[in-house]
Amino acid sequence: MNIKPLNDRVVIKAVEAEETTKSGIILTSSAQEKPQVAEIVAVGPGAKNDDGKLIPMTVKVGDKVLTGKYSGTEVKVDGEEYTIVREEDILAIVE
Repeated sequence: MNIKPLNDRVVIKAVEAEETTKSGIILTSSAQEKPQVAEIVAVGPGAKNDDGKLIPMTVKVGDKVLTGKYSGTEVKVDGEEYTIVREEDILAIVE
């Protein structure tokens, strides 16, 4: 099943969190923070302005992005977990 986001929405998949700290301590899954870095897997066509003109998206599939910790709506499709966010909820593109 494919997910096709509408308007200015983006489907992202969280990048796996590191399981060890910089000092080498292994973290249990309950001690790990929710990852804020995600990869874009689908992008909507963009939002429309007041005149009805389409405003194109500034992100694309494959970009790695930073999002707020608790932004978006989490969904599960075919056993995979995704988050759907608005483009404005994306804080930055990771290069």
